[in-house]
Amino acid sequence: MKYALISDIHSNLPALEAVLQDIEGRGDVDHIYHLGDLVGYAPWPNEVVDLIRACRISGVAGNYDSTVATGYKHCGCKAESPRQEELSHLSYGWTREHVSPATRRFLGELPFRMDVRPAGGHRSNPQMILVHGTPTLNTLYWTGDRSDAFCVKMARAAGAREGDLIAFGHTHKPWSREVEGVRFVNTGSVGKPKDGDWRAGYVLVEAGEAFRSVEFVRVEYDLERAMEAIRESGLPDEFADQLAAGGTAVPVE
Repeated sequence: MKYALISDIHSNLPALEAVLQDIEGRGDVDHIYHLGDLVGYAPWPNEVVDLIRACRISGVAGNYDSTVATGYKHCGCKAESPRQEELSHLSYGWTREHVSPATRRFLGELPFRMDVRPAGGHRSNPQMILVHGTPTLNTLYWTGDRSDAFCVKMARAAGAREGDLIAFGHTHKPWSREVEGVRFVNTGSVGKPKDGDWRAGYVLVEAGEAFRSVEFVRVEYDLERAMEAIRESGLPDEFADQLAAGGTAVPVE
């Protein structure tokens, strides 16, 4: 079985379309799953959700999805400066104002976690555990510099055992490593990468009796279309600049 894992689309329809076209063109992907944060920061929240639904892509709730659905006071996003915090509130307010009732309902129905067993439910392993942030919270950032001890703690919280794989997003930076026989995979971001590479990112996982390979994929998309739409939408222009810089553009204080 081969799985495509996509995360953190953040309303970037051109990026999602390019990724789905790339996956379809491979011809050997059996299932696609999303790891949340379908909306926020770009002007196509309803269109992204409509496409996810039309393609029957199952997945989990990101922090942006669950907060928009419940009308929470903020998006649960991490801010590293006063301007970043201001931008996060502007994006969240715009998104809540523009999502349709159908989109809000769909976001609210997303589960916190999904478990996939490639070898069938009659066997305990291997298990692929899908969450957005961590197995405990979808707002907690699981960065690549987290310690092995933190990874083991999260594996235990998830009930993962040797041979299992835990996949997540939220940080928008892809990474993978194995600790005590459990594979940990951050899929990066389709619609808002933060690793300095503007291209949309996703992951391919090949599995059978065990998880055999993890491949990180980058896909070019119509960046100009996305940037122009952001600037015409009333969202802050900085979101367009951040897309072009792969998340490394520093907001003006």
